[in-house]
Amino acid sequence: MENNKPALLVLAAGMGSRYGSLKQMDAFGPNGESIIDYSIYDAIEAGFGKVVFVVREYFLEEFKAMFDARFGHKIELCYVTQELNTLPDGLVYNQERQKPWGTAHAVYVAHEAIQEPFAVINADDFYGRDSYKVLYNFLTTDESPNYCVVSYYLENTLSEHGTVNRGVCTADAEGNLLHVVECTKIEKDAQTGVISYPDGEGKKELMPDTLVSMNMWGFRPSYFDFAERQLTNFIIELGHELKSEFYIPSLVDKLIHDGDLKVNVLKTTSSWFGVTYPEDKAAVQTQLQTLIDSGAYPPNIWD
Repeated sequence: MENNKPALLVLAAGMGSRYGSLKQMDAFGPNGESIIDYSIYDAIEAGFGKVVFVVREYFLEEFKAMFDARFGHKIELCYVTQELNTLPDGLVYNQERQKPWGTAHAVYVAHEAIQEPFAVINADDFYGRDSYKVLYNFLTTDESPNYCVVSYYLENTLSEHGTVNRGVCTADAEGNLLHVVECTKIEKDAQTGVISYPDGEGKKELMPDTLVSMNMWGFRPSYFDFAERQLTNFIIELGHELKSEFYIPSLVDKLIHDGDLKVNVLKTTSSWFGVTYPEDKAAVQTQLQTLIDSGAYPPNIWD
């Protein structure tokens, strides 16, 4: 396989606590396709040269068998596992913890599998064809050390069935990311239409056109050195806790404020959709079928 092409890193290790099952492998398309299948198809079409999956050990074999059969003949596939003890040497943590360390750690565990520029996506999010094209273009033509993030409007990323977590972005006039904050438990009030999240004692309102990250990033191998340093500090400070997480937005925000690099905010014509709750599934199935009916995807993307 060509090593000069960027890689796609798929974060598929999430436990699916709100969904109730492994939504990474759940069927959404007419032939039993998962959302990941469409992501890989779009990445291949855009020009990516390798796909690296981050999974958990307990479902690795089942997951590998599924995607090797579907795409092993089309693109190089690699698998790495995110386990609690995959940490820089010498760090100790609460042995009662079960929850993974978060998205920034999930990317870090792939450091031995990736030596090229790479994109990061969630396994359970549909990002759309154009998103992969703009990411590929950035990673193959921008010669700076900068990173990038694909942004979407907040109002288009909410669930009708519960709260969501989003990386809320602030950009300058030149399209550089100034600030990104992981906001949790965002919801839209069904009666007033107001979008807000809990902030300290009360709730903080967010505008519908707020730019948010859906965890679709463009990174370079330098990420792994930055992550190792920040992860070490995180574990030293919070490794005794059972649920604290090391998020990509936290890592990126610190890099920006320390002046280590710039992060370009990329816009896309694609529409995002995804599943947080079981009730989201029907809407995703309908949206996928609409795309297939319009000719955006062939009836069988595995051929």
